[in-house]
Amino acid sequence: MIKVTVWFDGSCPLCRREVALMRRLDRDAAVDFIDVGTGDGACPIDRSDLLNRFHAREAGGPMLSGAAAFGAMWRVLPLLRPLGLMARNPVILAGLERLYRVFLTLRPPTPAQRACLR
Repeated sequence: MIKVTVWFDGSCPLCRREVALMRRLDRDAAVDFIDVGTGDGACPIDRSDLLNRFHAREAGGPMLSGAAAFGAMWRVLPLLRPLGLMARNPVILAGLERLYRVFLTLRPPTPAQRACLR
């Protein structure tokens, strides 16, 4: 089974709710969730980058961000696997990325993001 590591901003209420949902869907424990919002989680890249965009890595694969990272996570969750497989299509992935970028403009800065700016 492919494992996916996900880095998320635990200081973001929306992110916490979404991760809680993904954990409930992750019956096979295929996703390792790392909260970088607390400053305690290991950061393979710059912490502010991890806080500003959703990041994931499939075992042995490259670091992914944005819609590509969501696609990687969705592929290991049985209920969301069809959506994750569709995200491999470059046209669909581009559309998902555009939607994700719109979301980022609406997301208010979190305490962890503000702390990184100091």
